[in-house]
Amino acid sequence: MPVLTRLIPSPLTVDIRAGALDDLATILADQRISPAGKLAIAISGGSGQALRDRVAPALPGATWFDCADGTIDGAVRLADEIKRSGRYDAVVGLGGGKVIDSAKYAAARVGLPMVSVATNLANDGLCSPVSTLDNDAGRGSYGVPNPIAIVIDLDVIREAPVRYVRAGIGDAMSNLSAVADWELSHRETGEPFEGLAAAMARSAGDSVLRHPGGVGDDDFLVILAEALVLTGISMSIAGDSRPASGACHEICHSLDLLFPKRSALHGEQCGLGAAFAMHLRGAHAESALMAEVLRRHGLPVLPGEIGFSDEEFVTALEYAPQTRPGRYTILEHLDLSTDQIRDAYADYAKAVSS
Repeated sequence: MPVLTRLIPSPLTVDIRAGALDDLATILADQRISPAGKLAIAISGGSGQALRDRVAPALPGATWFDCADGTIDGAVRLADEIKRSGRYDAVVGLGGGKVIDSAKYAAARVGLPMVSVATNLANDGLCSPVSTLDNDAGRGSYGVPNPIAIVIDLDVIREAPVRYVRAGIGDAMSNLSAVADWELSHRETGEPFEGLAAAMARSAGDSVLRHPGGVGDDDFLVILAEALVLTGISMSIAGDSRPASGACHEICHSLDLLFPKRSALHGEQCGLGAAFAMHLRGAHAESALMAEVLRRHGLPVLPGEIGFSDEEFVTALEYAPQTRPGRYTILEHLDLSTDQIRDAYADYAKAVSS
């Protein structure tokens, strides 16, 4: 009887520990990604410079590129600059989400593997097969290969504003709502459902939800980093963002589009959106637990805590399905009127405030 296997797209190495950045050159050489250190390294012009000064002596064959704007035009320029300036083994994104998303897109455009060296844990973009970049229409998501290696130095993570770690908690926990939406769509519309991808995303979210530690604990930071990596891999398995994006992300994108000058961090909005979506589908105990954990970590559970009025949040909820046409979530399933949305939100607010 033949043994049937499936090859899962995943990084060659995932190094999450204190001091990992100091071993970047060794990691890439040992994995045969770039034995000679011929790397195109993208950084931001601000905090990236300090990191460049720290690692440059160990990477004499690297060329450094400034990419900080997080736009599709900037990512295309980065790709063109890399192509013109020489031959490289890989592209390295050293920084936060904008740098990593730009580097992922540029690497895909020039046909090179990409190494993700994350300096914060704000979202799952550090491993996902998606680059989120601003464009003339607002913001777009572009499919790219997963990073070939991921390096996360806990010492560097602790130097970032704690708000970014908290945002990553919200993004990881929102997987639980996203998978529930995927299962709902599978039942109601027949949308294909990938069990392994769902299991990975759900396990990642649950590990963060149920961990007793906090943002100052290394053990918790490792769990959070691993959860974000697993979420990225789950999307590659699914061939779609479905394992990590449901009503929670529709709500987040709606807030971004309707109130671009006041939008909070992606993970802050997704965590809030997930807690509300769980309440909306009748999973009140799960919603209450999620709100309790979000609050414990200093994350918002009500829109007023990130600068939105109740009525603005209701407006965003009403608009949310338009942000992902064709995606079926609890919002599309219930298809509530404005008054029904207002009542549902009032019920949620009362539940999480009691």
